[in-house]
Amino acid sequence: MTSRPRAVEPAAFRPPVQETEEDQILNMSLRPKRFEEFVGQASVVENLRVAVQAATRRQEALEHLLLAGPPGLGKTSLAHIVAQEMGAKITATSGPAIERAGDLIGVLTNLGPGDVLFIDEIHRLSKVVEEFLYPAMEDFKIDFIVDKGPYAKTIKFHLKRFTLIGATTRAGLLSNPLRSRFGMVYHLDFYQPQELEEVVRRSAAILGINVEAAACAEIARRSRGTPRVANRLLRRVRDYAQVKASARITAEVAESALAAQGVDGFGLDPIDRKVLRTIVEFYSGGPVGIEALAASLNEEPDTIVDVVEPFLLSAGLVKRTARGRKATRLAYEHLSKLKREPLPLASSASAAA
Repeated sequence: MTSRPRAVEPAAFRPPVQETEEDQILNMSLRPKRFEEFVGQASVVENLRVAVQAATRRQEALEHLLLAGPPGLGKTSLAHIVAQEMGAKITATSGPAIERAGDLIGVLTNLGPGDVLFIDEIHRLSKVVEEFLYPAMEDFKIDFIVDKGPYAKTIKFHLKRFTLIGATTRAGLLSNPLRSRFGMVYHLDFYQPQELEEVVRRSAAILGINVEAAACAEIARRSRGTPRVANRLLRRVRDYAQVKASARITAEVAESALAAQGVDGFGLDPIDRKVLRTIVEFYSGGPVGIEALAASLNEEPDTIVDVVEPFLLSAGLVKRTARGRKATRLAYEHLSKLKREPLPLASSASAAA
């Protein structure tokens, strides 16, 4: 039994996030294949390199690995790099695609010694599937029941020693029993602009794009600290340059292209600004609960929590309190630059502090 295709959730009214099939193919081609090609996350990469080399020398399977962090930071790429460096086959699936424990039986029994099972969005596994994984991760065996009633019997199946790599954007939703069975747990942080410049230069070289250093810096500055966003913006700037410029990407061309995409100097797109404006103008700077905020925006709470909020928190535009989300002074200052009239910063100082 093979794993089901990965479920793709819609990203409502976020055009820059939705990728065409061509974008997905290009994104795969831009993925680094070795640790040496991976940009950023230096501490995580070095620790993984040491663990892989040690396991290889002992001729053992790598310990189970959990990678946590916002979307687009390289969790999937690192999983494939680990499999590549170990010389192992990788089987990829996702938490939402595994609906029943039986869906995993065929996958687990087909894994060879040292093979890698990659489960994206592992926090979305059901409780039944999660408990089914415990003996597989710990003792490399699974028990499954055949028949029913008085004829029911348990069959024990021994597995080859494999490596489970889990990726999650919401580590807090993982149960403690599951988290404790991972031998290595690493959190990926947002990238610095200098690291993103290197990502843009590398991707431009692979795609054969003629881009100036100043344009790389401009794209990196507006990429929300995320390599996936940097690659997406680079492709959109390339399209703009081919149609409205001489195909050479200068800083001016990059600025015009990104402005046409609705990406401002802070890297915020229309939905990001809409969230900020709703907090500032509709809720007087907050605090506001996530449910109320989502209802005001006619959006799902998970979209705001998973897609919008991580960067706003990291950039210092929003902060969480016990009573809800609040806009910071930096959010007021940024929005005031985008409006003809200044926002009432002085009158809302208590809300934005």
